[in-house]
Amino acid sequence: MIAEASSDAVPGSLVTVYDRQGRVFGTGLYHPRARVPLRMFRHGEEPFTEEDFLVLLDRAVELRLQLLHLPEVTDAFRVVHSDGDGLGGLVVDRFADVLSVEVQSLGVWQRLPRWLAHLHRRLGTRREVIEVTDLAARVEGVPRQAPDAAVRPVKIREYGVVYEVDFAEGHKTGFFCDQRENRLRLARLVQPGQSVLDLCCYTGGFALAAAVLGKAGDVTGVDLDEKAVARARRNAHLNQVRVQWVHCDAFSYARQMQRNGRQWDVVVLDPPKFVASREEMQEGLKRYEDLNRLAAALVRPGGLLVTCSCSGLVSEEMFEKVVIRAVHKQSRRLQILERSGAGPDHPVWSACPEGRYLKVLWCRVW
Repeated sequence: MIAEASSDAVPGSLVTVYDRQGRVFGTGLYHPRARVPLRMFRHGEEPFTEEDFLVLLDRAVELRLQLLHLPEVTDAFRVVHSDGDGLGGLVVDRFADVLSVEVQSLGVWQRLPRWLAHLHRRLGTRREVIEVTDLAARVEGVPRQAPDAAVRPVKIREYGVVYEVDFAEGHKTGFFCDQRENRLRLARLVQPGQSVLDLCCYTGGFALAAAVLGKAGDVTGVDLDEKAVARARRNAHLNQVRVQWVHCDAFSYARQMQRNGRQWDVVVLDPPKFVASREEMQEGLKRYEDLNRLAAALVRPGGLLVTCSCSGLVSEEMFEKVVIRAVHKQSRRLQILERSGAGPDHPVWSACPEGRYLKVLWCRVW
């Protein structure tokens, strides 16, 4: 859709965009070799300058601090959610005094020093960890940065639960803030003394919420990532709760437990992204179906199944159909209680519905 660009429009430039009739269409960041060559930041004739980026950052901060009051319940939350905050190409999470940053665009990377200094002033943070996505490095030429060895793991609090975040070994920005409200919801649904299985537990988010806040009696967490399991074990120690951690593939573990006839009162299933591209759709949906079929068999009659998908290409309707088909293949039925997603610090922009990536189904299994 880009017909031509002026010779001074170099990669990362803030450019004025014109329509076919020569009228001002808006302003954006330009990079001819990027998969998204033009990231629009304002539509219409009103000028947009470098200072306006700081206005967008302020708007993002004010949502978290003044509207959501997140620091009252946690010191870990998403500060900037890319297109959801009108800042496509930038993701920033706060963990205690550290800003964990994911850069997806050369134009964002070029402006990052000024933007981060501004965010530190607004949030009272002091340090940052910067990750450049593979696509941004390979296609847009964003320089890779060596990990900052000075930023060691930090302890965060979320509704009274303590977690340790490791930036060197953690996935994405280090911790999944998007499940914060769902972890609390789970803790409120768990009855004291109930048994809980957290499949694909990562560093123990749901398992620890169930154990610490929900007072569950028998909690098991399973994950294939050995380092994540080690971190989960340390998190349990920090909270002084007992959880059985299992280093194992979720599919293999669920099959073995099904053969053993083992069942739990509550099963949480939060696997990694199975569908990263449209080419992977059919295979990814099959994996979701297989894992949900196995998980459903591990839920006691009348027990709770909490199942998630973080694949943005999989719609809510598609995911729900897959889960229902999987459970019906076990000759069981679902009583769907609720549908949820990411917390409000992960807003969705109306012009970018793809930002609604996380789907969570809350069901009783009969």
